[in-house]
Amino acid sequence: MSLDKLRSKLSAVDRQLVEMIAERQRLVGEIGRTKQDAGAGTRDYAREKNVLDMGRVQAAEMGVDPDLVENLLQMLIRTSLESQERDRVAAEGKGDGRKALVIGGAGKMGRWFADFFISQGFSTTIADPTIEDGPAAFNSWTDAGVDFDVIVVAAPLAVSGRILAQLAVLKPKGLIFDIGSLKSPLLDGLRELRSAGCHVTSLHPMYGPDTRLLSGRHLIFCDAGDAEATLAAKELFAATMVEQLDMGLEDHDRLIAYVLGLSHALNIAFFTALAESGEAAPKLAQMSSTTFDSQLLVSEAVAQDNPHLYFEIQNLNKFGLGPLDALCEAAGRIRETVAGGDEEAFVELMNKGRDYLALRG
Repeated sequence: MSLDKLRSKLSAVDRQLVEMIAERQRLVGEIGRTKQDAGAGTRDYAREKNVLDMGRVQAAEMGVDPDLVENLLQMLIRTSLESQERDRVAAEGKGDGRKALVIGGAGKMGRWFADFFISQGFSTTIADPTIEDGPAAFNSWTDAGVDFDVIVVAAPLAVSGRILAQLAVLKPKGLIFDIGSLKSPLLDGLRELRSAGCHVTSLHPMYGPDTRLLSGRHLIFCDAGDAEATLAAKELFAATMVEQLDMGLEDHDRLIAYVLGLSHALNIAFFTALAESGEAAPKLAQMSSTTFDSQLLVSEAVAQDNPHLYFEIQNLNKFGLGPLDALCEAAGRIRETVAGGDEEAFVELMNKGRDYLALRG
C-alpha cells in the first residue's frame, strides 16, 4: 500500500476517534444529568479505577502500551468531570438573580471568581482600577456601591486590608469575604467589619486562576467570628467538588509560610542558581534528568507568576522568615556534609526526610 493510501486510512481512523470521543461526551452529559436527578455525587472514584484498570487490560491484550491508554482515559475522565461540574454548578447555582461584586475582578483570581459567580446565575459586577466604567464594570469600587448580596475582595494584600476597613464604614448587608493568600495584613479590616455587624468571613483558594476542575483542589475557610457567614460562603461551593478546609485565622499564616513561602523560595533559589551559574540553558536541557525536569517544570510555573504577589507572600507574613532561615540552614548543612565528605551525615539527612514525607500518608 502506498504512503498516501496509508495516510488516508490513518486520517479515517482519526476521524473515528473524534466521533467516538464526541459520543462519549454525549453519554457523559446524560450520566451527569442522571446523577443530578438522583442526588448522587459527581465523582465516583471506584468507577474511575474500573475504567482505567479495564483499559490497561484491554491495551495489553491488543499489544498497545497500557500507559498510553491509561493517560488517554485519564484525560477523557478529567474532561468529563470538568463538564459535569460546570453543568452542576449552573443547575444548582445559588445566584438566582442575586447580585455579586468582585473588587479586583480584572485580576487573575478576581476574574476566576467573577466567572464562577456568573456561572452560578449571579448578576455580577466587576470593580478594578485597570478597567474603564461600563455595563457592570467600575474603575473604582466605591462607585459601584455596596448594595450586593455578595462582595468579594480580590485585590493585592495591602490594598485588600484597606478596602475591608473602608467596607466596615459603609456596612454592607450582604456576605463579604476576601481571598487573600495571607491573613495577617487583613486582620484589622476583618475585625472592623465584624465589629460593624457585617457578615464577613475569609477564604483562601489553594488553586490558580487556570483551574477548571475543582475536584482534588482545596479551598480554605477561615471563620472571622461569624459562623453563619462562613457557612453561607461554603454553600456557594456546594455544587462543586472542591475540598473545603476549616482553619483558624491565627493558624493560617504560620502554615502558609511553609506551604507557599518555603516552596516559592525553594523554586526561586533553584532558578536563580541556574540563571547565575553561567551554564547555557540549552546545554543543560540536552542532558537533563527526570528529577531536573520535574523541578524545572515547577520552577518555570513560579517564574511566570506575579513577582509582586510572591513578594507580598514572603514579606507580609510575620512567620515568613522562619521557613526561609530553615531553608538556608538546610542548604548549609548539605554543603557541610558534601565538603567534609561525611557520607553518614548525608544519608541521615536523606533518611530523616524520607521518614517525614512518609507521614503524609
